[in-house]
Amino acid sequence: MSLNRNIKILLYGGNIWYFGEGMLGPLFAIFTGRVGGDILDISWAWATYLILAGLLYIVVGNLTDKYDNKEKVMVLGYALNALFTFGYLLVSSPWHLFFVQAGLGIAAAMATPTWDALYAKHEDRKKSGHQWGLAGGEAEIITGIALVIGGYIVSLTSFATLFLIMGCIQVIATIYQAQILKKK
Repeated sequence: MSLNRNIKILLYGGNIWYFGEGMLGPLFAIFTGRVGGDILDISWAWATYLILAGLLYIVVGNLTDKYDNKEKVMVLGYALNALFTFGYLLVSSPWHLFFVQAGLGIAAAMATPTWDALYAKHEDRKKSGHQWGLAGGEAEIITGIALVIGGYIVSLTSFATLFLIMGCIQVIATIYQAQILKKK
């Protein structure tokens, strides 16, 4: 099955991003402990991300529909995500972690609903089940593989090395996704 140009950009760029993002996964709890956090700090940090992202998904979705700037907002969200991933390198206390998680929540709110809207816009309606299956299935597979690789990286080196690699991969994903800004 052939995919159109925009679906390929969104799908492959998303996969690159999931690979970078997926390297942390449950290692987040271990990292939180290493910066002095406890169970409640892990809960609050993760809740900060989810609540802020959830609230802003709605706001960003409405704004990008109104101003029709989904591509730009999505790419900016990807870039912001990479920036805050590098921000993990500066985390030395639970409060720093809350700040990074809030930034990642803002980035997710910019990138995710716009990515979804663009994917829906460019999908082949006759093959939408297959195309959405690719998007969801590949994301899960890649995240699973990335998590194992992330665990190896931390076990062999450090969280700092992991965050550098994650951030670099997310920069690559941002550059790849930016191709969607070019009109064909």
